[in-house]
Amino acid sequence: MSIKKNFLYSSILTISGYIFPLIVYPYISRVLGVEKIGLVNFADGLVNYFILFSMLGINFLGVREIAKSRGSKQLLNNTFSNLFVLNFLTTLITLIVFFIAIFTVPKLYEHKTLLFLGVAKLMFYLFQLEWLFKGLEDFKYITIRALFIKLAFVVSVFLFVKSEQDYWIYYLLFVLVIVFSAILNIGYSLRFVKFQIAQLNLRNYLKPFLVLGSRTVLTSMYTTFNIVYLAFASSITEVGYYTTATKLFEVFLALYGAFTLVMLPRMSALVAENRMVEFKRLTNISFDLLFGFAFPTIIIAAVFAPQIILLVCGPGYEGAITPMRLIMPLVLIIGYEQIIIIQVLLPLKKDNAIFINSLLGAVTGILLNLILVKTYKSSGSAMVWIISEIVVLISGQYFVYKYLKYNFPYKRLFKYIIYSIPAFMLSLFVYKYLTINGLLGVLIASIFVFSYFGIVLIYGVKSELALEYKHRIVNNYRKRSNRNQIKE
Repeated sequence: MSIKKNFLYSSILTISGYIFPLIVYPYISRVLGVEKIGLVNFADGLVNYFILFSMLGINFLGVREIAKSRGSKQLLNNTFSNLFVLNFLTTLITLIVFFIAIFTVPKLYEHKTLLFLGVAKLMFYLFQLEWLFKGLEDFKYITIRALFIKLAFVVSVFLFVKSEQDYWIYYLLFVLVIVFSAILNIGYSLRFVKFQIAQLNLRNYLKPFLVLGSRTVLTSMYTTFNIVYLAFASSITEVGYYTTATKLFEVFLALYGAFTLVMLPRMSALVAENRMVEFKRLTNISFDLLFGFAFPTIIIAAVFAPQIILLVCGPGYEGAITPMRLIMPLVLIIGYEQIIIIQVLLPLKKDNAIFINSLLGAVTGILLNLILVKTYKSSGSAMVWIISEIVVLISGQYFVYKYLKYNFPYKRLFKYIIYSIPAFMLSLFVYKYLTINGLLGVLIASIFVFSYFGIVLIYGVKSELALEYKHRIVNNYRKRSNRNQIKE
């Protein structure tokens, strides 16, 4: 399947993971209130933190190794079996530690009902097998499956969550999404792979599994861990503000994240074939796509943060406005990291470099959590995240230059900053002076800003991808015009 089709399916898959919860968020935030939202997000954040340890490097290593093995049925079965067994062992160990934590930490035992529901999520994450299907580039199946299950989730929320006391039902529905997805994935995976315990050789996969897993765990020190630490250092209400801001940010980042995951198997194949010219060409396209998407997104979300928070969550969530504005530049920062780490360093198998990046970010995150969060609360957590990501970006860029002599695109970035000024000024004008309701103001500014950046991509920076689409649209228009003239 082509990159474009895979990108379409992966975009739908990734966006649906955030859009469907966002559809119910305006309803659920008003029904449960900021405290119960914070409680559910605290429990889920803790469960997700343990899931990081259970999954370790499987999501990146699995995609890379399956993509390399899919030419041989026997090799594919062997690769899958080894990776699955490693994942099973780490999941088993994590489950044991999780149960011990619940019964020995008073703060956790206090919320044991939610955490016991989270046990099912942790267990069934083992059977998600997303890495298998992404390595096979079978994005169509997992997209259709995800849409079906998440649609059922949305309907169920409106049917069963009616009051503040139904917060546990809300979290149960979140868990059931994972459970049913896993059940369907197990059956579908049998079409492609067969588990072979007789030919296991875990040693070949153990080191990259642990190294890439360490990267994921270390990264969590300034992402997932922020939620848990904020709950202990401040309050559940502040968790509600912070997670509301991050939830909205994740929706904006999701589309670009879909592109980088689609590119991973293709970039890995190019490295294996030593087609480095094409490898660098696709990398340049990725930078243009990032800048053209990130700048308008940051402008709209930062300027209209109060209206967006009010529209999505309602009154009582004003504490999420400042964290959201602080977090929004991460669309650009993390987007750039995804290019240099997921599309460049990972296919090149520079796992040690990836580990060092994450270690630097983790150390920064831990220190800043201790310094900032108690004083600045949810805004402090936002500052921890953005500073840590900047450290990771600088480190990652160093290694990209070391291995590929690829410099940070300063000149291109500067062009986008200059081009952003008119869009930013207009957004401020709409925000301050046009007396229209919040939603209409956001829509007007969004239409202008994204259209403006579409023009910038074509005529300003002359992006290869944008020019290709422009020529395709023009050619299609000419063909239709010629057909109409012939008919006449």
